[in-house]
Amino acid sequence: MHLQESGEMYLETIYVLHRERSQVRSIDIVDHMGYSKPSVSRAVGLLKSGGYIEVDAGGFITLTDAGEEVAHRIYERHTVLKDMFIGLGVDPKVAEEDACRIEHVISPESFDAIKRHLHRE
Repeated sequence: MHLQESGEMYLETIYVLHRERSQVRSIDIVDHMGYSKPSVSRAVGLLKSGGYIEVDAGGFITLTDAGEEVAHRIYERHTVLKDMFIGLGVDPKVAEEDACRIEHVISPESFDAIKRHLHRE
């Protein structure tokens, strides 16, 4: 299953929420993303059927290995790009918004080049 940007955003959100707390439920995603309960429920169902998450009987969501891989990749892109923009003098709010958009479309080659460049400084 190929993930669209929205699926990547959900996985990244689950990843971030798991870093903040031990258990994540759909309502936590609703609160964090500001989306409606039906939208989150649909996305959770698609991510579950795609093998990216598991949902236990209590409604607690965990990332599968495949979900963890995607979420970690997107989160790394987000944090590196945001920090780079802030380091260039971009307002933190703008840097956050730009990183959120770019993280989904930047090629692995370009992102790796940015990381190499930043680590040389």
